[in-house]
Amino acid sequence: MTERYELGQLLLMRGVITQQQLEDALIDQQKTKKFLGEIEKGFVTKETLLECLTEQKKADYIKLSKVRGIKPEIVRLIPEAIARRYNILAIALSQDTLVVAMQDPTDIVAIDTIKRITGKKIKVVRADEKEILEKIERYYIDTGDLTETIAALEDETESIEDVDVNQLKVAAEDAPIVKFVNSIFLQAVEKRATDIHLEPKQDGVSLRFRIDGILHEMQAPPKSAYAGIVTRLKIISSLDIGERRLPQDGRIRIVVGSKELDIRVSTLPTIFGEKVVMRLLDKETLLVGMHQLGFEPEDLEIFKEALLKPYGMIIVTGPTGSGKTTTLYAGLSFINSPEINIVTVEDPVEYAIPGINQVQIKPKIGLTFPAVLRTLLRQDPDVIMVGEIRDLETAQIAVQASLTGHLVISTLHTNDTVSSIARLSYMGVESYLLADSLNLIIAQRLVRKICPYCKEEDPEAEDLLRKQGIFFEKDVKLYRGRGCQDCDNTGYFGRIAVYELLTITKPIRRLIVEKASDDKIRELAKQQGMSTLRESAIKKAIDGITTVREALSSTLTL
Repeated sequence: MTERYELGQLLLMRGVITQQQLEDALIDQQKTKKFLGEIEKGFVTKETLLECLTEQKKADYIKLSKVRGIKPEIVRLIPEAIARRYNILAIALSQDTLVVAMQDPTDIVAIDTIKRITGKKIKVVRADEKEILEKIERYYIDTGDLTETIAALEDETESIEDVDVNQLKVAAEDAPIVKFVNSIFLQAVEKRATDIHLEPKQDGVSLRFRIDGILHEMQAPPKSAYAGIVTRLKIISSLDIGERRLPQDGRIRIVVGSKELDIRVSTLPTIFGEKVVMRLLDKETLLVGMHQLGFEPEDLEIFKEALLKPYGMIIVTGPTGSGKTTTLYAGLSFINSPEINIVTVEDPVEYAIPGINQVQIKPKIGLTFPAVLRTLLRQDPDVIMVGEIRDLETAQIAVQASLTGHLVISTLHTNDTVSSIARLSYMGVESYLLADSLNLIIAQRLVRKICPYCKEEDPEAEDLLRKQGIFFEKDVKLYRGRGCQDCDNTGYFGRIAVYELLTITKPIRRLIVEKASDDKIRELAKQQGMSTLRESAIKKAIDGITTVREALSSTLTL
């Protein structure tokens, strides 16, 4: 590391000031208790001083998201107001030296302020502004330790299962209740959870987070506090706290650091009380670019070509939670421009996309998919996105729209691309209409990615593939995650989509009209170069992105 000098030494070395001028400034510094850089003697221009400060305060860059073991008591050595004002974070303490992460290591006023407040020597490291802000939200928000919060719930709450609405309101505003609700949101964000499950049982409560597609048990609150927690969640999601016999749906919008999250809240009455499931919608993860989705380069080009066609249908299929909405939004963002009119019909609208007209269906008042679609056709659309084709009426309108000069994009719930054709036929759509309207069918799944922090070679992976009848002509290195603190010892960190694309060519159209079997259509598609979901998943394993076990368990052999 380059040797660092005191500011006075730097000024002397550059010949900017004399020894006598430095001594005069140091005498003033002792009197005023200011930093040397704040002493105004007229010896140095502000530009020169800033240049020397920058050189003096050169700091190592760290990635805060990878720093583990930051202690809340050290963070709070700097008052919250000061941390927010200067965007700084205390991350470590060694004897009498406090290590501080800053966006601008040359901010001498901030350094002087925290030195005076803490009484410590300050060592500065440089960090990303966004990451500092996220950590400030994490450590200063009034949640405290989850174990302590749950202990407070046990100490301060009594069972309130059979009380009136006013008592529920009072309980929901109780400090430990508010603190616990805040803490589960923060924990969920920190652990990258997509869903939170709060479930009453006969003798307790279950709290689970869905992380990378798998539910994980978390430390649960006491049963005595459960009604208050549910009421608190109902209040902030604008639900009826007096209605506990019927299901309800609501939304919460929260900001954690720089993240703005929409949370969909769903309550369901069970024999032991109301179960609450919350889906966390992160705009950053939902609105991603086409190249980030997981498409192989050749498949991405096929998708782009289909999106640029003036009419026809693109169907994206897969189970709930397989990332279909993310794929649709990426596709819409790709073609979004002032030259075309894009309209969506969704249930619900996940996120607002600038430049696109989005309609939320409301079945209770008759605003259904078919009703909206019939109106949309009079709105001069170029592209129509239908959130999901659920019935014959919706399917027929979508098909007719695609045949009359509109590009229609929608989703289905089927196992693979080919079975989508049979599904639409079973709904009652004529085969000749399907053959004419369909351009592309995409099936997708999400597979967990290997944790990059504990990635290692997997000695058992090749044997697993051999058992599936898969062999390689050359040596291939396959990997797994050992399990570490970063991935909660799961070996996985994040997810990526795998895709199967069925391009509707003339031979495929002919088979659709002939009502050929799924197997026959699938065989022809493979001959034309289609990679199945399993093949795509195994390709991700060969590329070192996922494990062989994950690739095999998340896809079926067809």
